Amino acid sequence: QVQLVESGGGLVQAGGSLTLSCAASGNRFSINVMGWYRQAPGKQRELVAYVASGGVTNYADSVKGRFTISRDNAKNTVYLQMNSLKPEDTAVYYCNVRTIGNNDWGQGTQVTVSS
Repeated sequence: QVQLVESGGGLVQAGGSLTLSCAASGNRFSINVMGWYRQAPGKQRELVAYVASGGVTNYADSVKGRFTISRDNAKNTVYLQMNSLKPEDTAVYYCNVRTIGNNDWGQGTQVTVSS
């Protein structure tokens, strides 16, 4: 029911920055949690960060201090500001949106960090 459109991925050098965005539409209920997961080849999908409707955030240890998640509730959009990127951050990043009735995923956007 919920459509998620991701954007912002790309290729950057180590130490660079990218901002991902994910816009949700079609949800009947308010969005409780918006988050980002990532999956590298041969690895399981892992949580990167999430932000709840009240503003509480959580980050994977590997990205703490470098990534910042935020949301615009009026726009049903979540952002992930990624700074000081490392090659280990290379993965497909997936937006995740949770409502009372749904748990939906975006199409994924590739983030590649060279060096």
